[in-house]
Amino acid sequence: MPAQSPSFLERFRHWYEYEKDCNRKVLQMLQSVPPANRSSPLLAKAVGRMAHLVAARHMWLHRLGVVEDRLESWFPPTPLEQLPGAVEAVERRWTAYLGRLTEAELEAEFTYTGSDGKRYRWRLLDLLTQVFGHAWYHRGQIAMLVKELGGSAVDTDYIFWNRPRLIED
Repeated sequence: MPAQSPSFLERFRHWYEYEKDCNRKVLQMLQSVPPANRSSPLLAKAVGRMAHLVAARHMWLHRLGVVEDRLESWFPPTPLEQLPGAVEAVERRWTAYLGRLTEAELEAEFTYTGSDGKRYRWRLLDLLTQVFGHAWYHRGQIAMLVKELGGSAVDTDYIFWNRPRLIED
């Protein structure tokens, strides 16, 4: 009898563990940029992308009513040395949120006010899909910028975190 496929909720929890591993790798990538290139606008852009990922995760928690504080910007100016603490704080909140989320809540719609001041309704399942895809997109940009700056880009593809099983002949 084949194993039962994981539920969407189990998948999102699993994928967030993967994302946390990727966050550590991105921080390592950013810190690998040689000192001679630390003042480059490209490094500021790469750091800004990671700060944006943290801010976006925080903003969605606010829109979901999980956290009260609302950030002023989707692109907060965050120095590289402050990123690890910001990443750790948002990861702690998301891990707790996903840990108490139920399948029924995942299927439900929620309403929020967008940056344009308009009200929107969206299914939570679709929101979680968006935030995971959003991170994959920006991590690729960061890796490209780090490599261009002479730093060590790390492959954060899912297959390297959740390796396929080798079939022995």
